[in-house]
Amino acid sequence: MEYRKRIADKLLKEKLEGIGAVLIEGAKWCGKTTTAEQQARSILYMDNPKDRAMNIQMASVNPDLLLEGQTPRLIDEWQIAPELWDAVRFAVDHRTDDGQFILTGSVTPLDDDEAAKEGGPKKIYHSGTGRIARLRMRPMTLWESGDSNGGVSLAQLFEQSEKIGAISNKTLEDIAFLTCRGGWPRAVSQKPKIALGRAFDYYDTVVNADIKLPDGKVRNPERVKLLMRSYARNQGSQISLSGICADMKANDTDSLNDRTIYSYLSALKRIFVIEDCEAWNPNLRSKTAIRSSDTRYFTDPSIAVAALGIGPNDLMNDLNTFGLLFETLCMRDLRVYAQALDGAVHHYRDKDGLECDAVVHLRNGSYGLIEIKLGGDKLIEEGAISLKQLSAKIDTTRMKAPSFMMVLTATGKYAFRREDGVCVVPICCLRD
Repeated sequence: MEYRKRIADKLLKEKLEGIGAVLIEGAKWCGKTTTAEQQARSILYMDNPKDRAMNIQMASVNPDLLLEGQTPRLIDEWQIAPELWDAVRFAVDHRTDDGQFILTGSVTPLDDDEAAKEGGPKKIYHSGTGRIARLRMRPMTLWESGDSNGGVSLAQLFEQSEKIGAISNKTLEDIAFLTCRGGWPRAVSQKPKIALGRAFDYYDTVVNADIKLPDGKVRNPERVKLLMRSYARNQGSQISLSGICADMKANDTDSLNDRTIYSYLSALKRIFVIEDCEAWNPNLRSKTAIRSSDTRYFTDPSIAVAALGIGPNDLMNDLNTFGLLFETLCMRDLRVYAQALDGAVHHYRDKDGLECDAVVHLRNGSYGLIEIKLGGDKLIEEGAISLKQLSAKIDTTRMKAPSFMMVLTATGKYAFRREDGVCVVPICCLRD
């Protein structure tokens, strides 16, 4: 399959025009290096086995030498030698031009204070504020992989276009496959059977190797599997650490506590396996207590699929699990599309049980309310009712009214706006 240009390509170009260096960070295999290579004019691969030991030694002795080359200079997997961060920051300070460096990283290393808390060696580096901008990359959206026709633009919805329309030719079976395949660039171009194996390869690497990258700690692979399986079962929920711990204890004979679970979760977040969703706090007409717990998500739905050891047929036979993992797929895509519009994605839940799966909030204060459903008239109607109830609670004298309300579905042939103003959009019609 031939896929489209990545949204991150445009975002990287824009950032390089306004700051000295850009850090592209995200999960392994999501395409960071490829995106960076396309705009770099010289490259240093820190993890090249032939030069790795020498690169690390040189970063300690004479880091300036590693920064020499045509700009933008790509330093791939910079965190292998954390000293490079301050060397880049210093170089940017003393060079007047923007777009000097591109850094890529699959791990967020511990800072000085965090390393001390973990009992490990200190790795001192500064924030880089004003010198190094961050660009988060995620696995490919359905628009980028060519699986969405892009008939409905999120930007268009924010412009409050009265008329939308698009046709989706994807079946529920197609969506089950796309959920299990994930957005890994290599998988997108492979035969279906081979493509489905990429997420399992990624999962095995996380469990047996990458989990120790943030702090060097060796962790029990079986316990990592239990944690990821619990996380997979609780996608889209606000389960607490204690709840995850209790879920794991049912299958773990060793002692477990919240601190241990936190350590494992922290490691998974630092290698970008997990990306939870923060709560949205709007101005409401009445005093309603808003739940502030994060919603649990993997960065790609295929990670949950691999953790559970299932495939497309299993999802078709268990629509409840399918619905949870489809929500993870939609959150992945919405985050990338929102990023292209200078926005972020949150969730809403209050003490009365009213929920909204996704709130796309832009920097200019505009926002859209989104409910995620597999499809079918009953579920779509339930989503629309929930959206309208939340919209009615918002105090529009203190903040804007929602730019749009949308039920995002897996199935359904058409994208359209209902008479009550709620949009119904199949995920394979959506783009940024």
